[in-house]
Amino acid sequence: MKVSTIACCLFLFGAACHAQKTTFQTAGPWKPTTDIRSDAVMVYGVNDNRRHSFAERVQSWREHNYTTHFMTGIAWGQYQDYFTGKWDGRWHMDEGQKTQRGDTIMHGHLVPYIVPTRNYLAYFKEKHISPAIDQGIEAIFLEEPEFWARAGYSEAFKREWQEYYGFPWRPQHESAENTYLSNKLKYHLYYRALDEAFTYAKAYGREKGLDVKCYVPTHSLLNYSQWQIVSPEASLASMESCDGYIAQVWTGTSREPNYYNGIARERVFETAFLEYGCMESMTRPTGRKMFFLTDPIEDRAKDWEDYRRNYQATFTAQLLYPQIGNYEVMPWPDRIYEGLYRVAAGSEERAHIPRFYSTQMQVMINALNEMPSDPLTPSKGGKEQGARGKRRPTTRAILLPLAPCPLPLKKEGGLEGSRAVSVAMANSLMFQRSPHPVEGYDDPQLSNFYGLALPLVKRGIPVSITHLENTGYADTWTGLKVLLLSYSAMKPLDPKAHEDIARWVRKGGRLIYCSRDDDAFQNIKEWWTESGYKAPSEHLFELMGMERKAAEGEYRCGKGRVYILRQDPKEFAMNEGGDSRLMQTLGNAYGKLEEKNNFLLRRGHYLIASVVDEGVVSNEPLILEGRFLDLFDPTLPCLPGKMVRPGEQTFLIDLGKVKHSKRPQVLAAASRQEEELVEKHRYAFTAKSPANTDNVMAILLPHEPKEITVGADTYETQWDGKDRLLHLRFENKPEGVKVSIKW
Repeated sequence: MKVSTIACCLFLFGAACHAQKTTFQTAGPWKPTTDIRSDAVMVYGVNDNRRHSFAERVQSWREHNYTTHFMTGIAWGQYQDYFTGKWDGRWHMDEGQKTQRGDTIMHGHLVPYIVPTRNYLAYFKEKHISPAIDQGIEAIFLEEPEFWARAGYSEAFKREWQEYYGFPWRPQHESAENTYLSNKLKYHLYYRALDEAFTYAKAYGREKGLDVKCYVPTHSLLNYSQWQIVSPEASLASMESCDGYIAQVWTGTSREPNYYNGIARERVFETAFLEYGCMESMTRPTGRKMFFLTDPIEDRAKDWEDYRRNYQATFTAQLLYPQIGNYEVMPWPDRIYEGLYRVAAGSEERAHIPRFYSTQMQVMINALNEMPSDPLTPSKGGKEQGARGKRRPTTRAILLPLAPCPLPLKKEGGLEGSRAVSVAMANSLMFQRSPHPVEGYDDPQLSNFYGLALPLVKRGIPVSITHLENTGYADTWTGLKVLLLSYSAMKPLDPKAHEDIARWVRKGGRLIYCSRDDDAFQNIKEWWTESGYKAPSEHLFELMGMERKAAEGEYRCGKGRVYILRQDPKEFAMNEGGDSRLMQTLGNAYGKLEEKNNFLLRRGHYLIASVVDEGVVSNEPLILEGRFLDLFDPTLPCLPGKMVRPGEQTFLIDLGKVKHSKRPQVLAAASRQEEELVEKHRYAFTAKSPANTDNVMAILLPHEPKEITVGADTYETQWDGKDRLLHLRFENKPEGVKVSIKW
């Protein structure tokens, strides 16, 4: 049975969202031009389409065998009836997020970014969550819980401050402590909002006989920190009412410039790799579900070639995490298939998506429907490293890499170092962000994070992320040998994390701590200063038997070691050659690391590769030998090898690794196949994909075909006897094109 047929059956039996592998979001009803054939669709917004009610839109997708879910914004949306007083008779525009100048930050007409008060949450549950569940929705996605760092001046926020802290509001721009406390409250407000909304959704669903799953589509912690937005992020992975995330990573987030080797520029692949990594690591120890998103275009007006090139970079980056096998294959297909964008850089001429690009895109997203993965499975009796809250302990079904494991073509194991090196992150990365330097603190483009991570990525070292919020899970530490930690850009929210780190070091871990510990946020009112420490690192060092103000150097701690560099990581990124001391220290801590200029991963018969540029290790191309189908080429050529140059990526099918190679099968297509039939001398199926697009197919057959029947007005065929591949091309039809091949 094909996956699409399974999806249909699961819908009929009311299965929950965890059975769905691929999905997308749209505010529109089913249309022939947006029928992309994923397992599920997230129908957006109760009030987000004036011509079609939510019930009508849901029904239109169900009639075409889609599992239907609900998605809406938690920080903004079509909630004018709340702000204008239609819901409770009171004007609520004072609950918008306001800047120091008194301006309300708007997302649209009468749509402010929201301070999520309890009154707003009561409205939200009544007018948006309940109506969705009333339509039989079993999965709810509340996206982008966003509070801007530059906000925090509205009357609603001041009231929340008084309630949370117990003392009057303080202007955040006046001190580092005020900035930190303001952003920490913003984080708390959206944590509370999601917990209340999800808890209500699950309870209301049970009343209707439904097992409602709840997910948070969110930008990465890395991107929110760069864009100066506050959100709950990693804490949600331990929220009892939260079942998982969508990692909203795409060209628009990943093209944000960062510093490396003294140069600020876009590094789309490298940034996307780290963005997906910090999202994957939030759920790796917790057992929650993660969808990875990519977008074939982006919000900013660019040209089609720019979109295609950067889509390939982000798409490749997501595939380098074999633990993740669930995908939002695109957002807003209406704008992708029906929008008008520049035909070339510098041109004002606009056109719909080129046929070659829609074909390539559909080949890529249909590959995701079949992409193999190594999912993590929650254990029934695993133990946390340290008792903490209500976290769900997990272990692995098999030992999986903590980060992508590049595989050489002639080997079956991961390269040395692929499980071992990690950079620490925490939600407090967002708390020190401000539109202007505060008390002299400045961290351009989040260089205190990139200064630790980019030197490794540029050397082909698959660095992972460790969230301080997850240190209480034993699985966080599986396979980890070296942890890079700095309190220059963030601070630990919980002293228990230090107990976990110290325990790991004493058992043999290697900790590299990089910070001058002299920024203004070291002295704020938090748990460490209230305990008599002048910097949080003093508490950690004391737990490891070191002097509180340990100087730069190497220290023993049980079976492990601690290496201290008294530099802020931004110095490694913003200065030419600035990462040399970091890499030397990493070599001392780890031993010999294999440095290269590429990432290479095999997933089943798929081969994914990226070659980084800037010549840190080499400017040589990566040469792959074998017989490959090139899935980034809309003609699906069969190649005798592939060369990948610096700054490029590739997505291939290795014909030598195809299982059941004597059985007829569609290896790649710009369509999804249903009603597949395999007989002794015949292979048949129905190919479905959006209208106004071209299909290209590479079909593996046991023998040269003698008769080909295609239910299309015109079609083209080409037989490759060497690889036993039939290439077939015709125009797609959403109702399906029937294909029959005899030999």
